[in-house]
Amino acid sequence: MKTLLTSLLIAASLTSFSATHAENGPARKPAQVASYQSGMYTTADGKLNIALDKQAGGTVDVRLINQEGKVLYDQQVGKHQTTARLRLDLSELPDGAYKVVISNGKDVTTKAVTILTKPVATLARLVALN
Repeated sequence: MKTLLTSLLIAASLTSFSATHAENGPARKPAQVASYQSGMYTTADGKLNIALDKQAGGTVDVRLINQEGKVLYDQQVGKHQTTARLRLDLSELPDGAYKVVISNGKDVTTKAVTILTKPVATLARLVALN
């Protein structure tokens, strides 16, 4: 009886080890995180220019998100790239608040973008970074 109980305990412990290993998979090396620097400016004709310089080895995501949280633009800068120059045309977007989110998976940079059409008399449009 004692031998049967010992065998059952050993079988139960091996089963739980196998299930845990199968669920989590083998240990993986964490992905490399690339540090980055970014700059943004707008043009008079409603374009948003984004300059991104980063280390090789990790990816960086650039997203434009509206006030409802919908992603309007999503670009991943690859792990072998060290620079990216992006130009987003905001001229067709409705007035409102948007944000540009840049992330390497660890650090996040968020910039607010406001689009506001001036009164009809001037027929101009303002795009501002806050």
